[in-house]
Amino acid sequence: MEKIGRYTNKSSTKNRRIQLRKNQTKAERELWLKIRSKQLLGCKFRRQYNIDYYIVDFYCHELKLIIELDGYIHGEEENIKRDLKREDYLKDKGYNIIRYRNEQIKYDIDAVLQDMMNHINQIKYC
Repeated sequence: MEKIGRYTNKSSTKNRRIQLRKNQTKAERELWLKIRSKQLLGCKFRRQYNIDYYIVDFYCHELKLIIELDGYIHGEEENIKRDLKREDYLKDKGYNIIRYRNEQIKYDIDAVLQDMMNHINQIKYC
């Protein structure tokens, strides 16, 4: 495992993470521009981050917060089951997960950012 400070990413998935970053969706790119470099309430997010078996879209270690963006493919039955299994696993490990549809980023990113800030404040102050 390669270490990033006190965080870890599996070296076996490094190439996959690099490819996901290079080939991010337009929604991922737009959201990343708004949350990178501690722009959102001072929270540091990482993109395409490895947590155990899974690579998540965006992750804030301080809050154990995962942000997932879902395209149309996540609406297919097989993918819904896979997403639920993944989400249950990560929640059991203590992670907070928020999901948004790509369309939400495209058409109303301000509402998404406000919702994210509401979740962050709830996590920080509960």
